Amino acid sequence: MRPLTDQLPKPLLSVAGKPLLQYHIETLAAAGIRDIVINLAWKGAMIREVLGDGASLGAHLTYSDEGDTALETGGGVFKALPLLGEEPFIVVSGDIWTDFPLGRLVDGLRPEDVAHFVVVPNPDFHTRGDFALSKGRLVPEGPRYTYANIGVFRPEFFAGCKPGKFAIAPLMFEWIARDRVSGELYEGRWRNVGTPQQLHQLDQELRASR
Repeated sequence: MRPLTDQLPKPLLSVAGKPLLQYHIETLAAAGIRDIVINLAWKGAMIREVLGDGASLGAHLTYSDEGDTALETGGGVFKALPLLGEEPFIVVSGDIWTDFPLGRLVDGLRPEDVAHFVVVPNPDFHTRGDFALSKGRLVPEGPRYTYANIGVFRPEFFAGCKPGKFAIAPLMFEWIARDRVSGELYEGRWRNVGTPQQLHQLDQELRASR
């Protein structure tokens, strides 16, 4: 996302007049999910300054500061676990936009599962996909879909992990192989925001839809 992120963290990039991250907060708050933990890394202090305690958005925001070097997709969530409690929690990436109804994930996890992932049809930039889906289960083999960077996890998902920088993908494949992860395909509006071009396209799309 450079040069846009040279001076601004990606979740604060503006889309149709407001920060990308704000869309997630508003969706969660509207669904009654108001206790939200935000991971901070590159220029994370700016996110805290802009969003504050979240009261103006109908939420209560807590921050998990990773420092200037992000702990990656797994290490960041693991560091935040003490703030998340013992119940299942929703994880949403700060660099996507979607109209997926996040509130329904609260009841989307079976007692025997450690996670539930949302997948989407493979976009042009990721045609090989990530996970196979069969009858509501994520499975090791079959036609693959792309992980939407939306899921609900039990703390047990990270059992045995150690503090530090690590990716979450190996854990995902491990639990899928053990048949402990459910999933669903979402074919609604979902956009990755990983390049200035994708950001501009989303901005124009949302403005046109108003």
